Amino acid sequence: MFHSKLVNTWMKVSILGLCFLLVSTSEGFAQKKASASKTNSLNSEQEIISLSKKKWQWMADKKADTLAALFHENAMFVHMGGSWGKEQEVNIIRSGGIHYKHAEIQDTSVKFIGNTAILLSKIRLLAVVGGNEVTNPFMVTEVYVKEGNKWSLGSLSFTRLMGD
Repeated sequence: MFHSKLVNTWMKVSILGLCFLLVSTSEGFAQKKASASKTNSLNSEQEIISLSKKKWQWMADKKADTLAALFHENAMFVHMGGSWGKEQEVNIIRSGGIHYKHAEIQDTSVKFIGNTAILLSKIRLLAVVGGNEVTNPFMVTEVYVKEGNKWSLGSLSFTRLMGD
């Protein structure tokens, strides 16, 4: 009888210990997964910010072919003077119709929705438009879409800020 109670107690303790081990292991895994997700998010955020900075430099350098590779085939561009697609934007940059000389980036934030990144930047843009040099404050919205392992620019919109 004593032996039976001892075996029974040992089994209960073993099962309880196993349950504790499983719970603590799954909590640790969940914490590691959350930590990895946060790290991936920060890496993706930095990747988008870096890509945006490169884009501004390519625009300043009039690297139309490099920009054409970045712009998604269905990309849309919204400016103070109108909106158009990829081909017209690349041609405007190539011809010098708009020369984005320098973008002073004052503030930037990135949000993700699935494989889409939305980057907002407050900038002061020095540009040459129709032969005239102009400086304007803008809130710029850039939408990037990830297809496979490659980010493409799907939309670039300029909203002029008043009073800056």
